Amino acid sequence: MAAEGTEMGGNGDVVSEQEMSVESEPMSTEEAVAPQVAQEAAEEQESSVAAQYPAALEEGDEEEEGELPVDFDRLWRVAHENPLEFSSWTDLLQYCEQESHTTASRRALGAFLTRYPLCYGYWKKFADLERRAGNTTRAHEVCVRGLKAIPLSVDLWIHYVTLLQDTLNMNLPESTQHIRSAFESAVSAAGLDFHSDRLWEMYADWEREQGDLRAVTAIYDRVLRVPTQLYRGHFERFRAHLTAHNPQDILSSEELRQLRTQLRQSKGGETNPEEPEAEKPPGEETPGDNTSNSQDTEEDVQKMQELLLADRQKVYQQNEMEVGKRWAFEEAIKRPYFHVKPLDRAQLKAWHTYLDWEISEAEQQAKEASAGGAEAQASSCAGRDRVLILFERCLIACALYEEFWTKYVRYLEPQSVEEARNVYRRACEVHLSHKHNMHLQWATFEERHGNITEARRVLKNLEQAMPGLAMVRLRRAGLERRTGRLDQAEELLREAVLQSKETPSLHAFYSIKLARFLLKLSKNSAKAKTVLLEAIELSPDNSKLHMNLLELEVAGDPRGNGTGVQQCVSRALEAPLSPRTKLLFSQRGLQFAEDFGATVQSVLTVYDEHQKLLKELGNKKRSAENGDNDDPEKMNKLEESSAVPPPTMATPPAVPPIPMTTPPPPMMGGDMSGSHSAYGYGGWYQQPQYGGYGYQNPWNYNQYYPPS
Repeated sequence: MAAEGTEMGGNGDVVSEQEMSVESEPMSTEEAVAPQVAQEAAEEQESSVAAQYPAALEEGDEEEEGELPVDFDRLWRVAHENPLEFSSWTDLLQYCEQESHTTASRRALGAFLTRYPLCYGYWKKFADLERRAGNTTRAHEVCVRGLKAIPLSVDLWIHYVTLLQDTLNMNLPESTQHIRSAFESAVSAAGLDFHSDRLWEMYADWEREQGDLRAVTAIYDRVLRVPTQLYRGHFERFRAHLTAHNPQDILSSEELRQLRTQLRQSKGGETNPEEPEAEKPPGEETPGDNTSNSQDTEEDVQKMQELLLADRQKVYQQNEMEVGKRWAFEEAIKRPYFHVKPLDRAQLKAWHTYLDWEISEAEQQAKEASAGGAEAQASSCAGRDRVLILFERCLIACALYEEFWTKYVRYLEPQSVEEARNVYRRACEVHLSHKHNMHLQWATFEERHGNITEARRVLKNLEQAMPGLAMVRLRRAGLERRTGRLDQAEELLREAVLQSKETPSLHAFYSIKLARFLLKLSKNSAKAKTVLLEAIELSPDNSKLHMNLLELEVAGDPRGNGTGVQQCVSRALEAPLSPRTKLLFSQRGLQFAEDFGATVQSVLTVYDEHQKLLKELGNKKRSAENGDNDDPEKMNKLEESSAVPPPTMATPPAVPPIPMTTPPPPMMGGDMSGSHSAYGYGGWYQQPQYGGYGYQNPWNYNQYYPPS
């Protein structure tokens, strides 16, 4: 399937395409790693990334090596100043390797693998470094830590088992069991990978060396049911294994008994397979009973081998069909290993298509299992396992892409909340620590499932790691509000207002949010007004602050609030706002006076002020028409903003609508829906200036609250 060329992966090794496809993959459930890995996996997930991959030196390392190399501090500083720059880390690692300095290399590898734990090649280098330094135990620990990070790495499993074989005392009986346990952990973790063939063959060869032919048969029986790239080779090796040995030497006693029963039936015997032979008293068994070869003629042996091969042939043919279904998908995947370089769209689409197909296959098997027997149930479980393995493979090559982590969570959440939580933890604490969207989704996930403490922790840590994001602070305040802790929500908003004074636009944004909170939830219009007035003192040219203050005044009792509205309008007219914005405020003041003015004189006073403002704008327009301004663009804008000359009516007429480029923000209180169309309220939230508060894009709640 794979090409013959070679490429440098993000793992430190130059490997062929076929080899590269072997190494790639972490499972979401880390219980399948080596025994000492599985026991600690749950505890490790609760700790920080630094705790998972400690780079601490043992006492005395510094003294053993003396001073660090000359350029180590400089390269170390460059890497830590920009930890997302992959090349700065590789420069540091190459320098330490050239200097052959154990302590420097240990520090560099430990820090690097904390941030890029999917680079299996560097785990191998780390283990080899410790082994060359004579630290065999530490070399084992490095491999175990690497397999926690990337348990689907066939290459790293092989490296670990080889290390055990080279360093354990094979004269001790527990050494053999230790290696066998490691092999079992390896095939449990990575055996379903499409490119796990080398691992299976290594396991079978090792058991053959141990002289356990029955174990070799059991291994082939397992791998013949796994869709792998070299599935045909496994069957051919099983055929050779079968023909080279007597069935009684390679089969379990139970399967051998069933095979002999099948042989007698094929000869026309009347033996009932459901009635086993009578068991003889101890001491009266004959050497030919059960497993003796004396009762099997050469013809019988050959016939049993044919029956055994025919049975495995059916399994092989079924597996061949499964491989054929996946072959095209596997061919489309060109980079199955981790690298910081972006994948092209074709590769991303290939992973999405493959995942969707595998999920649909598993769902179909689940439907069949609901109406089937034990065999259908087993097939359904295998289908789900293949989906999980494929997701884990995908999250090696696509570890830096949020869409695949989100897809994985959506698949897991209906089945296991804890598994979905572990995926979020891996994504946010290891691979996407700098992507705020994933953290926000994680917090929403925890809140949705009632884990408020964890949601609060996630948001707080995100804000500490990426300070200044308005959406994070608003999400924290919203979380406290939804849980009924209004005092904490208010405190968070007030803190944001105080901390943003150096940035007037952001300060105005938070001030409006705080004022709305105080008005709507705390029912304290006086505090809300104070917040807005303080913000206006800092940013008198911010029209949104003036407009929100006006809406606050308008929302109050009109019988005693007329003075406040007119003061707000007067303040806006004296502020350094654009003429059109001032005209807008004047219109609102006139509208309020007409609707709620106590005396006709107060209405006429406001009307006179409005006419005076219209006259000023008309003079500016005539000045531009007379050539005082040669800029045609400015002249066009003035023409668009011109108003109808004041009529000669004795009573104040209805003010004609004026085109607006800066419409008011949403009202803070009261029902003014009747005047929305006249003053352009319907389009306020669509105005581009809302992007000036630090939002790169308009709010898209589906981005942070994925549909269930």
